[in-house]
Amino acid sequence: MKLIQTVVVKQVLTETGKDKLLTNYETKKFQLQKESDQLKFEMKKQEKMKKFPPEVLKKQFEKEIMVRNEKIKLLDFHIEQLHILPIGSELKESEHEALVDVNVGDSWDDFIVEKTIVVKDGIVVEIRER
Repeated sequence: MKLIQTVVVKQVLTETGKDKLLTNYETKKFQLQKESDQLKFEMKKQEKMKKFPPEVLKKQFEKEIMVRNEKIKLLDFHIEQLHILPIGSELKESEHEALVDVNVGDSWDDFIVEKTIVVKDGIVVEIRER
């Protein structure tokens, strides 16, 4: 019989990995800022066209701008935390589902143990079972 089990993937923080994460965060932040600016521009454009009531229009655009600003704040927090973390720290990257074979006579305790895959610079360096 096959079971589906959750496996946690952790990334060991290296200088290379730290640089990639920082670049990724900065790129996402820049994109969100561009989207926010574009929304402000569109809001002004729509206000001039006067197709919709100004208060409804403004409320909707401000809501979208606020969502992006919150995401930018979260990215700023991640960037700040990344600068604090020492090299060698383990960061939870993702969770994946794995198929596991269960046979009569197998120890059940072996299957309920949490499994973790540790990756360093794109290479699996350890598989843990706890």
